[in-house]
Amino acid sequence: MIRARSVRIVGDDVEPGVYSITEALKIAQDKELDLVEISPNADPPVCKIIDYNKFLYQQKKKQKEIKAKAVKVVVKEIRFGPNTDEHDYNFKLKHAEKFLGEGAKVKAFVFFKGRSILFKDKGEILLLKFAQDLEELGKVEQLPRLEGKRMTMFIAPKKKK
Repeated sequence: MIRARSVRIVGDDVEPGVYSITEALKIAQDKELDLVEISPNADPPVCKIIDYNKFLYQQKKKQKEIKAKAVKVVVKEIRFGPNTDEHDYNFKLKHAEKFLGEGAKVKAFVFFKGRSILFKDKGEILLLKFAQDLEELGKVEQLPRLEGKRMTMFIAPKKKK
């Protein structure tokens, strides 16, 4: 599939240099390996003599490792009502502390049912108090914002030193 007339060859057990495409293919066939174009934009294009299936396998393996090392963000939700009492609040606060300690983000929201939407200010005060109580473990990513019947706030865990 290589269209260039001459190519620069690199690889293990190969004399580096510029060869015609027929010579390069012959060298690859003698070694029972494949001629793979690595840098098509170079002049002349750079090719490597390798086992192509092994090369693809290693590429997939690298991608898998990168994916495994990627940080997965977990979001835990905590729901309040606008008239949540002190005991329920403390119970949910303890859960939020545990979630932040595990490295998960916390999405705290106040759900307004029916006419309780009149208590928007109560909901906002509740969420701000919640953020203040969690100040040592996390930082507020998004201040309380009303979306339909929900007032939502996000808290992200602080980086550990």
